Amino acid sequence: MHQVKSLFKTKEGKNEILRLYDQKLDELNLGFEYIKINTSFGETNIIATGKLSNPPILIFHGSNGCAPIALETYPNLSKNFRVYAIDVLAQPNKSAETRLSMKDDSYGQWVNEIIDSLKIENVIMTGFSFGGLIILKTLEFNESKIKEVYLSAPAYIVNGNPIKALFKIFIPIKRFIKTKKIKYVETFLAELFTDRDEFAIQYLSKVFLNFKMDFTPVPIIDSKKAKSIKTPITIFAATNDILFPGHKMVKRAQKIFPTLKSAILIEDSKHVPNKQQNKLIEEIILENNTLQ
Repeated sequence: MHQVKSLFKTKEGKNEILRLYDQKLDELNLGFEYIKINTSFGETNIIATGKLSNPPILIFHGSNGCAPIALETYPNLSKNFRVYAIDVLAQPNKSAETRLSMKDDSYGQWVNEIIDSLKIENVIMTGFSFGGLIILKTLEFNESKIKEVYLSAPAYIVNGNPIKALFKIFIPIKRFIKTKKIKYVETFLAELFTDRDEFAIQYLSKVFLNFKMDFTPVPIIDSKKAKSIKTPITIFAATNDILFPGHKMVKRAQKIFPTLKSAILIEDSKHVPNKQQNKLIEEIILENNTLQ
């Protein structure tokens, strides 16, 4: 394998980001284990928690995120599931730094390799934002081992207004990178987060300065591909999401996914739901999958 040029700008920067990763994981106070899986795209780090005998659920964080953030979003899933929180490749976390294309089926192949390696089937998957794209790519590629999926404010179904995103998100990010003034991070996070999140401000300000982010535009799923998916899908869309607007998402999802179980609009939610809204999502997942 040729040496991938690191996406972390400096060794110190990487250490600072991973220190916050470990801090978040400690705060969660979980019994967990790390699982490392070699895939054709590089080593993938997974945090596993919950009884081995429980049904498996894979959880995927959003872009510029990490597995501990996904575990914090749905802290009670491990009561009913064996939870596998995946560190997505090429993100500021503990997995390999191989950047996959959103245009082909690499993500789907990668997730299927993880599932085969874990020797699990009847897998439930849940993911937020970019994690939603990864899940849909998995269903397109090979859905035979997937039982059901839950997508929260998923990428890959609709896109918001790019001009709005430019002014409200990308320009403040660029300003922050130039000036290092934390107010720019707060400005843009206020557009994305329903409630202020101190950890996100800390973590993302380190990520923006120390990590090479991917600003590639997010594609949207082809309706023919969507129509061929057979796995039950539940979508949680946020009414005030500037990246992937909720009303628009529900409309398109109802049109293109024959197996859409439900599309739930979360009122007063921006792109990142708050704790109460995430609890509601978690409760729906748990209710649909109570241990018999």
